[in-house]
Amino acid sequence: MLLTVVIIVILIGAYVLFMKLYPVFGRRPSESEILRFGQSPQYAHNKFENPVPAMMNMSFSTTLGILRDMIKGSPHRRPKSLLPMEKPQFSVNGDTTVTWFGHSASLLTIDGKVLLLDPMFGRTPSPFPWVGKNRYSGGIPFEIAELPQIDAVILSHDHYDHLDYGSIMKIKHKVKRFIVPLGVSAHLIRWGVPAATIEEHDWWEEMAFEGLELACTPANHFSGRSTNDRGATLWCSWVIKGKSSSIFFSGDSGYTPHFKQIGDKYGPFDLTLMECGQYDERWADIHLMPEETVQAHLDVRGKVMLPIHWGAFTLAIHAWNDPVSRAAKAAAAKGVKMITPPIGQTIIIKGSEVQSYPQANWWVQA
Repeated sequence: MLLTVVIIVILIGAYVLFMKLYPVFGRRPSESEILRFGQSPQYAHNKFENPVPAMMNMSFSTTLGILRDMIKGSPHRRPKSLLPMEKPQFSVNGDTTVTWFGHSASLLTIDGKVLLLDPMFGRTPSPFPWVGKNRYSGGIPFEIAELPQIDAVILSHDHYDHLDYGSIMKIKHKVKRFIVPLGVSAHLIRWGVPAATIEEHDWWEEMAFEGLELACTPANHFSGRSTNDRGATLWCSWVIKGKSSSIFFSGDSGYTPHFKQIGDKYGPFDLTLMECGQYDERWADIHLMPEETVQAHLDVRGKVMLPIHWGAFTLAIHAWNDPVSRAAKAAAAKGVKMITPPIGQTIIIKGSEVQSYPQANWWVQA
């Protein structure tokens, strides 16, 4: 009996020590930071919460059903061959451009500034990146050294498929500013990013950056990187406005009235990067169904929609290209202009017109 107790204590101690020392988990906000969070309307009961409750407290039978579906597998959850990639154009001039790298990682150039959105360039979204299958494309279509100087990295939340330790460690020396929701700076600081280069924001806060106008806007989601930090940091979407272009980046979110609120306050948008993928009816409160993706684009008063959060990883049980197929059908039915560039292709945005418009539905046969 005593031996059993000793073994349990040792295992618990080893677990606590591992969680504390392994850098990939990041760091929880400090007590002083938590006191500051108390001023946020989103912070209650010692954590950040959604105004529209996300029903994530699933029954035991529902949880078993999800596990069964995940384990069962399907030949359609991954493409049969590596997805095509194109070499991105990193030249910076007066054009507004967008380059999608798979999932939610994207690069924007606007008014001569270079912005990286949720730059997850790793092989798999996990605290143990050597475990699990590689991204659908097999990699990314460039070497990190080829990236230009980054004026700002803009993060939507701290989940592994959006905030990747390995990617941050490789790019942090190239980044002038990290712009993040409340609490996320704790992770970055642990990873060696100077605190002076990070700024945190709450929902509806507006800021000027290098001639651009940005706003941290709501999303209906959650956060967390380990077993005991759910809601420790905030999640959000972003409004990015330049002299000639206006961009909306949805982050991860379920469908709620916040999209229309954003559209009423900041719309219209020349381009929306709108979450589309990793959904299921059982967690529809925190991820958009493809038809909701199109409706959310309309709600924010978008002109051109680029679906993101798909095309890299299997994090749900739907077919890998089901998100873009369903979104394309819904977009056609509602007269929405949707672009689906291959990974790495750089698209020039000019007002409501899209130059180098990607015509081929490459994802149909991939």
